[in-house]
Formats: sequence, structure tokens, C-alpha cells
Amino acid sequence: MNILLVAAFVFAVLEGLALQKNWFKLEWVAKPAVMLCLFVWLFTTVGLSGATLWFGLGILLSLLGDVLLMISLDRLFLHGLIAFLLAHVFYTIGFNIPIPAISAWSVILAILIGWGGARVIRRILTSVAASENIRMRLPIIVYSVVISLMLLSAMIKLNDLSWNAGASLLVALGAFLFYISDVILAWNKFVAPIQHGRIYNIAAYHLGQIVLIAGVIVQYSA
Repeated sequence: MNILLVAAFVFAVLEGLALQKNWFKLEWVAKPAVMLCLFVWLFTTVGLSGATLWFGLGILLSLLGDVLLMISLDRLFLHGLIAFLLAHVFYTIGFNIPIPAISAWSVILAILIGWGGARVIRRILTSVAASENIRMRLPIIVYSVVISLMLLSAMIKLNDLSWNAGASLLVALGAFLFYISDVILAWNKFVAPIQHGRIYNIAAYHLGQIVLIAGVIVQYSA
């Protein structure tokens, strides 16, 4: 197992511990270290060209979003949202190089993801409208559309014969966990507090990022 992958897992565990114990200094080291390890792993294993360049940019934008939200989850939430929005855009581009053919599988997935996402986002937007965060309505709608496209793009790889079977499973799982982490964050912030919600959010986020990038590396190192 690659030492950088192991390091990413170790820092992810330390981040969870830092959140549980409110060890802010440890969080400032552990949280960005996860994404730094993933970026260096990607760069040293498959390089940054073609599709992998977009995944590398996605990692760096995720790192920026992490730092912004660590500085202030409330004051810089919109800025962090924009950083992660761009990360999802870059991941989506990476998954769609080359552009896949439309199939029955992709249509079914689009319907399921769109239907499920619409139900969740409707509940979140209802709470946003009833609060003082009404200005967040449009950014949340745009973000939900983009992350749904990212998830769809990753899930389509499950039926893409040009992708390694193991790699497609990893990116699909990673994208789903990334998606779930954002749902937890939004629900916890705008709808109702979730007990240990921040820890669940970060755990799903880091595991999702690690698994997603592992899948990309498996695919492009073959």
C-alpha cells in the first residue's frame, strides 16, 4: 500500500479525533494534510495531464475549501461553497474525458439521482427560506445541481467498459460519500443539528475523497 495513501488515512483519523476533542491546533494540521497527501500521491503516481489534471485541480480546490471553512464555518461558508463547487466542476470534467455515450444506465441514474437530490434539497431550501439565510438559496441550488452531475458522472463509470472494474467501483463509492458528506453538512447547518454531525460530515468527506482519488489512480496507472 502506498505510503501517501496510508498517511491520508492517518491524518483523516487524526482530524476526526481533533473534532471530537476540540483540538483546534491538530485540526489545522490534519485536515489539510489529507488533501495534500492525495495531491502528491496523484502527481507522483500518474502525473497531471488530460483527465488527471482536472482531478488534481479538484483536490487543490477542495484543499482551499477546507482551509476557508476551518477559518470560519459561518463567515466564510459561501467562499468555501464556491471552492468546493469548482472542485466538483473539475471532477466532473475529469470523469467526462472522453465524453461517454448516453445509455439506458446513464438515463436511469440521472432520474434516480435527480429525484433523490430534489427531495433533499427541497427540505433544505424550505429551512433556508424560513431563516435569515435567504441569500444562500441560489448558491445552494447551483451547488446541488453541480454535485449531482459529479455523482452521476462517477456512477456512469460503473457501466463504462473503458474503465477498470475496481476503479469504477472506487470512484462511484467515493463520489457517493462526498455527496453524502455535503448533505450532512447542509442539513446540520440549515435544517436541524445532527448529533456528532460535524464528525460524520468530515468522516464521509475524507473517506470519499480518498476512495475517489484511489479509483482515479487505479484507472490511470494501469
